[in-house]
Amino acid sequence: MSVEPKTNWPLVLLLWAAGLGAAAQYGKISVIFDQLPSVYPDAGAGLGFAVSLVGFLGILLGVVAGVLVARIGYGRALIWALILGSVMSFIQSSFPPLPWFLATRVIEGGAHLAIVVAAPTLISQIILPKHNGFALTLWGTFFGVAFAVLAWVGLPFADAFGLSALMMAHALYLALMAVALWCFLPVRKAVSGRRPNLSELAVAHTRLYRSPYIGAPAFGWLFYTISFVAVLTVLPPFLSASWRLLIIGAMPLMSIVCSLTLGVFLLRFFPAVGVIFLGFIMCAMFTLGLVALPGNPVFALALGASLGLIQGASFAAVPELNCAMEDRALANGGLAQMGNLGNTIGTPLMVGMLGRFGYLGMMAALCMVFLAGACVHFLLHRRRR
Repeated sequence: MSVEPKTNWPLVLLLWAAGLGAAAQYGKISVIFDQLPSVYPDAGAGLGFAVSLVGFLGILLGVVAGVLVARIGYGRALIWALILGSVMSFIQSSFPPLPWFLATRVIEGGAHLAIVVAAPTLISQIILPKHNGFALTLWGTFFGVAFAVLAWVGLPFADAFGLSALMMAHALYLALMAVALWCFLPVRKAVSGRRPNLSELAVAHTRLYRSPYIGAPAFGWLFYTISFVAVLTVLPPFLSASWRLLIIGAMPLMSIVCSLTLGVFLLRFFPAVGVIFLGFIMCAMFTLGLVALPGNPVFALALGASLGLIQGASFAAVPELNCAMEDRALANGGLAQMGNLGNTIGTPLMVGMLGRFGYLGMMAALCMVFLAGACVHFLLHRRRR
């Protein structure tokens, strides 16, 4: 008798847990950032690099990571990235001189890239096609969940036991993830044993961004990440002070809940790109609602929920549009690259529009970003047809 294949849900959850550790590579510094001047009192503006260096490496090497992870082997790359991240957190726990601390952040950025490329690629490999929507939407929540846990648990832990203890806890968590995956992850062979040369890496960039299949999730993700952090950064001053903290805290949660409920439901009946397109259109509509009624809490929460549709469906689109594992790894590398680029330029763009054209100009720019994301996916859909 043949055994019907099943989705390995415990392993999916374990890979998602590894993603939480990758997101914490950003979050552990973000939640204690206001306390770092006491550790490095002479650092000045240089402390900003403690957060941004991880993302900067993602802009440069996102696609390279996609190629290398495929060559090394997804499971092998993931385990070694977790070990490397654990070692960097352990070194950071002693808070060495700032140049050395920043150097560990650069190395940590490489580990982060390998995790966010390998883990979703592996998830798409160990699940049945009918479970793509839920499993990869779950993966898409790793950043929001990790930041929420760090804000609610990590920050009080650091206040009680010190900043070094938080770094050590992160190092221990990544080490435990590496051991668990070493035990339970099936062996994944590399696509090719030889190392890629520079010309191959250049070709990979061209292949990714010229393909309406491999590059589509990354192009849409750029416009999502431009808007997501910017919305949470520039919108709060325009909300009523009486519910400002409640709304800003609830918006990321609305995004996660919507992606795991309405998003998963829609993915059962519609292609992932269609759900992304719907999410962008809804975001544009609710942005116009905030133009008509500035600070309206209902429109603000609805905007947060609509962003969740884009979030989950973007990861689900990778295996839906690409059958080959190497193409999926390349697509996830593109997501990492465009995501870091969007996070880097989004807030300065919106702050600049606010300073030059006021609230209406900022909201008009935000609406145009959402419409551009919808148009890009529509045009790439036409190319695929």
